[in-house]
Amino acid sequence: MPAYEYECKDCLKDFTVFLSLKEYGEKPEIKCPHCGSDYILRKFTGFFAKTDRKS
Repeated sequence: MPAYEYECKDCLKDFTVFLSLKEYGEKPEIKCPHCGSDYILRKFTGFFAKTDRKS
């Protein structure tokens, strides 16, 4: 399940939300778990995929 990194612009704390691709595609309302604000910014994070195939 992908992890999405966010930063709250009110309390300036970072937090992670785990959502399936389907859930993320439905554009859920995400709030800061620390202060409850919906003034958040999604941070750009890298990812990697592990497969059995050789590159």
